[in-house]
Amino acid sequence: MIAVVIPCYRVKAQILDVIASIPGFVDKIYIVDDCCPESSGNWVLENAGDSRVDVIFHEQNQGVGGAVKTGFKKALLDNCEIAVKLDGDGQMDPTLIAELIKPIQEKRADFVKGNRFFDVHTLLSMPRIRLFGNSVLSLINKAVNGYWNIMDPTNGFLAINRDALKRLPLDRIDNRYFFESDLLFRLGIIKAVVHDMPMDAKYADETSSLNITRVAFEFPPKYISRFCKRIFYNYFLRDFNVATIETLLGFPMMLFGSIFGLYHWYHSIVNLKVASTGTVMIAV
Repeated sequence: MIAVVIPCYRVKAQILDVIASIPGFVDKIYIVDDCCPESSGNWVLENAGDSRVDVIFHEQNQGVGGAVKTGFKKALLDNCEIAVKLDGDGQMDPTLIAELIKPIQEKRADFVKGNRFFDVHTLLSMPRIRLFGNSVLSLINKAVNGYWNIMDPTNGFLAINRDALKRLPLDRIDNRYFFESDLLFRLGIIKAVVHDMPMDAKYADETSSLNITRVAFEFPPKYISRFCKRIFYNYFLRDFNVATIETLLGFPMMLFGSIFGLYHWYHSIVNLKVASTGTVMIAV
């Protein structure tokens, strides 16, 4: 069975059209009303008329990640083989679900996500600030999760198979806007096979609910934490290889070289004396 999970928060105006455009091969549609002030869940119950729809209500707002995790857990309980996450605001094209899940059905991937950066021409519709922000986040995420071939980490159009979903510690994944980045990190820890699916960047005049200030202050500590965990899990706890030795030797050597080099650089400026070649090479 194939399930689609749709987190709902302030999407009353778009949600019925999104549901109506979901292909017929999808078996379950989980609408997660994340304590929506517009009562999107009740609106769906009263007007959707689709037997595949199952509405789940949160008594308290848990964030987009919390809503998606609720839907994922329900998909596991219903023995769904593939779970797709689709936004309820109409920015994602449900007709692309077949292409999104194809690598999973063909056993080539455990997880597939959209990538709006594949075709340069489609990026013209993306606001410049989002383009820059997503580019920076992509680079940081590569280092954090270890998937160096993956772009567009904040893309929420994704699909995952049952085996990978069962192995993920869902309760430990971030509940809010860090959800997609944290999900990729957790997938890297369990060594899941991740693929990108090229898709168009679809933006109109809508206002993003992602606060730039929040990202600037909240994301860096989380990225540092996940990066350190990835290094520890993959090179010390679950494996021991040449990268482990390089890390053990390289970090203290880099630290020593930096401190030694800065000290002698300052000393040479103060005393107007050029550092010797040997001093420079020791720092290097």
